Amino acid sequence: MKIIADIHTHTVLSGHAYSTVLENARGARENGLEIMAITDHGPAMPGASSAFYHFPNQVVIPDTVDGIEILRGTEANILDDEGTLDLPDRVLRDLDIVLAGLHDVCISQGDREQNTRRLIRVMDSGRVDVITHPGNPYFPVHVDRVVEAAARTGVLLEINNTSLRGDVRPGSDIICLEIARTVLEAGLPVVLGSDAHWYQDVGRLDRALALARNAGFSRERILNCSARGLRTFVKDCKRRRFERLHGS
Repeated sequence: MKIIADIHTHTVLSGHAYSTVLENARGARENGLEIMAITDHGPAMPGASSAFYHFPNQVVIPDTVDGIEILRGTEANILDDEGTLDLPDRVLRDLDIVLAGLHDVCISQGDREQNTRRLIRVMDSGRVDVITHPGNPYFPVHVDRVVEAAARTGVLLEINNTSLRGDVRPGSDIICLEIARTVLEAGLPVVLGSDAHWYQDVGRLDRALALARNAGFSRERILNCSARGLRTFVKDCKRRRFERLHGS
């Protein structure tokens, strides 16, 4: 089962990553990818660039870098119980792909009900295409309700490869498998993300892919296995997001 895309990568502009766009593209090529999304953290992340305009300025990056097709995006930070993000709508509406996640340096832990509400509200906002590392045990959620919201809104839930290493967000493997099985039962596709903070990890999705296959996903239901499927998803999300946020 060949992986052709990584939708979750970080550069030095995230503050705690160590590679450039060019280096990440090199890593993507060396790991056999065709497509890579640049998804640096929003400015609420400590150490990340506080100049939010560096996101729209990604237009200066070529569409193809070192043979890799580039998607211009972000991993925005969820800031409160209402699902507020740390980037303005006028920035979010024009990006190719918008990820968002709960990070403990940007928001309090919250209980299961509170975290579930946070994710559902950000999905309902029309600002986000993918929820990152929803299986993080530090932010427990009601899995069935989050998957129901994903089905209703068209937002995908990520299986995060870094979460499955064991040294980051420990305990994610059990929850991620539950999420994956619930997503499969709901008839939804799944998307994998490396969450790479070093160029050689771009496209390394072995743990996430193994978990998806263990849950019962076929190649056709994993977005990272189809360039055409991913491009269609990105195009549809970008159109919906622009229409929702136009005029903001």
